[in-house]
Amino acid sequence: MMWRRTREPEPEPRRMSRHGRHGRLGRSPVIRPPLPPLETRMERFDLAVGTSAEFLRSAWPELREVRFEVADMPQASTEHGIPRWTVLRDAKRIILYRLPIERLSHLHRNDDLHKRIMIEGCVFRASAEYLERDPWDLGPDRFRF
Repeated sequence: MMWRRTREPEPEPRRMSRHGRHGRLGRSPVIRPPLPPLETRMERFDLAVGTSAEFLRSAWPELREVRFEVADMPQASTEHGIPRWTVLRDAKRIILYRLPIERLSHLHRNDDLHKRIMIEGCVFRASAEYLERDPWDLGPDRFRF
């Protein structure tokens, strides 16, 4: 008598749903999705205003009590156009308007350095208007090389 050993058929391995048609894992994309910027335009604007204001406060005691504020847009335009800042001497406030400064200023080079210089220039001019001085008098040592 011949013994025949019968093997039970092995169950087919089940493919997982994440495998492709050739049995391999799904491939990851070549590049990753774009990451959010590390800092936004508003944060860069606030940083430029804050550092300029701190420099001016340390140089001019008259500005130590003044609050530098950032707003998006002024309430209304004047006969001279859209203001970039508002000086309120009685309330000891200087309000800088972010959108007019960023969008209506014409730069000869549109990069981060020139944008920051333009923002700092607006802070200096607004502070000079508050102090009733020339903007170049506020930080003469800052511009000497």
